[in-house]
Amino acid sequence: MPSASTGQVLAAARQWLIPLVHVLLRCGVTWRDFSELAKTTFVEVATEKFGKRGRPTNVSRTAVLTGLVRREVRRQREILATAPAVLRGHVTKGSLVLSAWHLDPEFVNSKTGKPALLPLTGATASFAALVRRCGGTDVPLTTLVKELRRAGAVRERSDGKLEALKRDYIPYAMDEELIRLWGTVLADVGTTYVHNLTRDGTTPARFERAALNDRIDPRALPAFRKFLEQEGQAFLERLDAWLTEHEVPGGARESSSAPVRLGVGVYHIQD
Repeated sequence: MPSASTGQVLAAARQWLIPLVHVLLRCGVTWRDFSELAKTTFVEVATEKFGKRGRPTNVSRTAVLTGLVRREVRRQREILATAPAVLRGHVTKGSLVLSAWHLDPEFVNSKTGKPALLPLTGATASFAALVRRCGGTDVPLTTLVKELRRAGAVRERSDGKLEALKRDYIPYAMDEELIRLWGTVLADVGTTYVHNLTRDGTTPARFERAALNDRIDPRALPAFRKFLEQEGQAFLERLDAWLTEHEVPGGARESSSAPVRLGVGVYHIQD
């Protein structure tokens, strides 16, 4: 079987990056945030997964694998050695403007300590002046106001002045628990594929199948949802019973090998 080229790998990666970036953009994450996270993750994976005889990969080999200079590899390892909260990225123009609106004395009401009401334009003490202060002149003023209003961070009063309602710019609010599950599910699918792509001939592949047809009448969607909910739920309930049957009891002695996390995911596919 021929090996995939770098171009083919990148083309395949772009497929799963599209839905990933979709969520990141809705949550106000910029390409610089993602770039910094990707850089740290490259170093993390190269260090932990590409070492020899169970030891972490050394700095020089990590630099070769990731394309980073050794100084940057060391910096990223320092980040990884601390709490994840240390990761910092480039804030969006919206967040930068809102933060300055809450902190900069020129744009804060001196009596209340809250963001002042600002006219859209003006040389000083205006929204335009605030944007200039934040270096955001590359973004059209009306576009920025529209985005902040849509995100519920700013409102326009009847007198035409703008009022800050939030300190952070998050384009679309997303449920915290669903975001956690999103990360977990994508990680599980990705880990299964990594196993199947990198296993040797003596290691069994992990089950991965899909039932697809790209010529379905859209009118069949309600029936498909009902069918999937019934059949998929029934399958998962049988699987859950099997997993429970093979679960290590909480009070049992340690077995010869550590328990493993085991399961199957079923998800609806639709373009």
